[in-house]
Amino acid sequence: MIRLLTRDLRLAIRAGGGFGLAVAFFLIVSILVPFGVGPDRATLAPVAAGILWVGALLACLLSLDRIFATDHEDGSLELLATSPVPLEALVAVKALAHWLTTGLPLTLAAPLFGVFLSLPPSGMPWLIASLAIGTPALSMIGAFGAALTVGLKRGGLLLSILVLPLYVPTLIFGADTVRRGIEDLGPMTPLTLLAGITLGAIALLPFAGAGVLRVNLR
Repeated sequence: MIRLLTRDLRLAIRAGGGFGLAVAFFLIVSILVPFGVGPDRATLAPVAAGILWVGALLACLLSLDRIFATDHEDGSLELLATSPVPLEALVAVKALAHWLTTGLPLTLAAPLFGVFLSLPPSGMPWLIASLAIGTPALSMIGAFGAALTVGLKRGGLLLSILVLPLYVPTLIFGADTVRRGIEDLGPMTPLTLLAGITLGAIALLPFAGAGVLRVNLR
């Protein structure tokens, strides 16, 4: 499993799914929004949490179509499917590799980008906590969507359409955690719900992803 994870991390970086692309996109969103809505702190601060979460969500979408596509193109996905490693573990490892190269760098970079959007200091810890808890769900849901569309031509657009509605609850509770933290309204409730979504995705989606992979590889 460790060898498979190491291999997937190398493939993710080589295929353009490394942390640099996601962080660069996140940076662009954080810089462009003040140009669009104005640099006034009173305007940016109330919407900063939502913008940061939307930026992180869209940055995660950039590399989803490469989770299984590289292995499918060179034929190694069929070999992995017949190896002693269960397909459920394969899906989980792919999601973990995506999170390590995308979700984790976004979580670490978010406080800096929050400064660009005038996010109040009281919201920084909750921004980090919500992204750290919520981005694994984005990667796991994305891995399931990538398994659904593996082998399809122009599957990236279809993948985005399939995955975005599933991302909405994570986005809502993630942004609400930061807002409640800023306003001191008790952010633990949405953060707990966010953790529940992540745990549910980790528990269920590897099996769902393995099931659709078996269908697609027949």
